[in-house]
Amino acid sequence: MPEGTTLSLRRPGALGLTIALALVTVGAGAACNPQDVGGLTQRLSVATGGTGGVYYPYGGGVAKVISDHLDGVEATAEVTAGTVDNLKFVANRGADLAFALADSLDDAAAGRGAFADFGTVPARAIAVLYDNLNQLVTLEGTGIETVADLRDRVVSTGSPGSGTEITAFRILEASGLDPDTDIRKQSLGAAPSVDAIKDAKIDAFFWSGGIPTGSVLDLASTPGRTVKLVPNSDTLPFLHQQYGDTVYHAVTIPHITYPGMSNDAEVIGVANVLVAHEEMPEELAYRITQALFEHRDELAAVHAEAAKLRLETAVVGSTVPFHPGAIRYYTEQGAWTGSN
Repeated sequence: MPEGTTLSLRRPGALGLTIALALVTVGAGAACNPQDVGGLTQRLSVATGGTGGVYYPYGGGVAKVISDHLDGVEATAEVTAGTVDNLKFVANRGADLAFALADSLDDAAAGRGAFADFGTVPARAIAVLYDNLNQLVTLEGTGIETVADLRDRVVSTGSPGSGTEITAFRILEASGLDPDTDIRKQSLGAAPSVDAIKDAKIDAFFWSGGIPTGSVLDLASTPGRTVKLVPNSDTLPFLHQQYGDTVYHAVTIPHITYPGMSNDAEVIGVANVLVAHEEMPEELAYRITQALFEHRDELAAVHAEAAKLRLETAVVGSTVPFHPGAIRYYTEQGAWTGSN
């Protein structure tokens, strides 16, 4: 993050406290228009992900743009386990904005998969941000060349409650592997996975994130270790058959992404979507969307993935409808296609 940038970043357990304080401050919940509360500051919570991924710094940039450019609004980025928990926070009004993977978002809207017991999540898209790439990370010399080679290996499939875990399980299934019986499963986030692979405690790990991912870059820059990304796009036909052809697609990670990579890796990509609760007031959603695009350069200074935010791509790839406030902004800009 640029020098001099100041953000309030709270631990995951602070989400409920953040919203409780906001309720006391504005007197009418997290979704009030700040102009309606006598000039008092409205506090918004942005649910991101773990510290080793892209969601966290990107979310910090989103929070800063909102705080700096929306009068009467102060936003805070929160560390979380990832997509699944983020969407549950949105449903419970524990977060006002959240980063979410499109496949998990689709499950949340339908109340299936990880949300079968929880129920449907009334999320609405603000913007499609960039693609998450399903990176299967190992080291040269392990003999792991395909997903099927993970059989009987020690593999981290991502933090519980993360989108990484969902897509990892689906990629394993598509390769004929049962994550509960065919691998020795660990459930670690990106940064702990890197520590574990450095210590030879795991053979490989899944990470669904933008590129370059900071923790993977750290691993690739470690002397004496050469990082390897295992291609997994051969699972695409199975994924399309099981989950439809709108959620997953093939993306190439160039070999120049991480030091030491000898080959490009073709992997499964899935869109990242910034979402809000359907009951967020239209004016607030409009102002947030407007601020993100008018100050995109500030987001791009935080992480390279933010430079991919474009009007023409922001309206394509969401698995839930867009928020009316976001639609109003895109319509004004001539970017709305009316497809969601």
